[in-house]
Amino acid sequence: MNDGTGLMTIGELARTTGLTVRTIRYWSDEGALPPVTRSTGGYRLYDAASVARLELIRTLRELGLGLDDVRRILSGEATLARIAAAHVSALDAQISSLKVTRAVLSTVARRGSTAEEMTLMNRLARLSTAERQRILRDFVDEMFHGLDLADPDIRERMRTLAAGLPDDPTPEQVDAWVELAEMVQDPAFRAHMREVAEFNAAGRDAGVTEGAAMWFAKRLVELARRARERGIDPASPEAEPVLRELLGDGDREAVLERLRASFSDRVARYRELLATVRGTGPLPAHREEFAWVVAALEARGGS
Repeated sequence: MNDGTGLMTIGELARTTGLTVRTIRYWSDEGALPPVTRSTGGYRLYDAASVARLELIRTLRELGLGLDDVRRILSGEATLARIAAAHVSALDAQISSLKVTRAVLSTVARRGSTAEEMTLMNRLARLSTAERQRILRDFVDEMFHGLDLADPDIRERMRTLAAGLPDDPTPEQVDAWVELAEMVQDPAFRAHMREVAEFNAAGRDAGVTEGAAMWFAKRLVELARRARERGIDPASPEAEPVLRELLGDGDREAVLERLRASFSDRVARYRELLATVRGTGPLPAHREEFAWVVAALEARGGS
């Protein structure tokens, strides 16, 4: 205390609060902690209320508020609640940006990407919601362009399923989105998915309903899983009864062609990525079961 007046110099205030003299002087110069008065020698003096004010300033600064906002709160120009709410919004935006940054860098590290690949991934990750949706909707439109769909709403359902990354994505969703965006812009993959759509349209024209197709896929998974659990080699004679139970007298060449198109690894990966981006979790692709049936058909003369 200074001369029994109950006032403190900056040095004494620093010792009391544990802050440095330099920090207190800076906050004082910026108007956040004005001195109560000055000594005859011109030194700034502070009182007990200054200690409480200083603790509040320190807390606000530790929470990330700038000195302008601190001054407005201390002067009564703005309420603490209003400033806090604005700061939360700013932090949310910063956290979202950091999630994207982390996801991109994680992908770069995992893939060993070049600088050019990293630049592309960063651009894809930071697209606006409208830009992300446009990429996926254009992809879906190309899949079905010119096809006579049995269900007129199927295109719109697919476009809805292809809705882009949420506004507050997880790092896993950003990572999946980057891979998905690269995939759906690959001309070879787009051509393959167009072929899948044409196969499906042809199947509907031949009387294969969506329900029948789903039943066939479920039956295939069930039978192939049993065969794999029993250790049946798809090229062995023991695989033939499994194929007969699944296909009957059906056209095996046609089935093989359809399976190759509709259940390839890239199509399965597309579905997995789409589910992750949409937040519905990974879907079972049953890759092993479909691969077993394809191998069994190929071993019996499939081309």
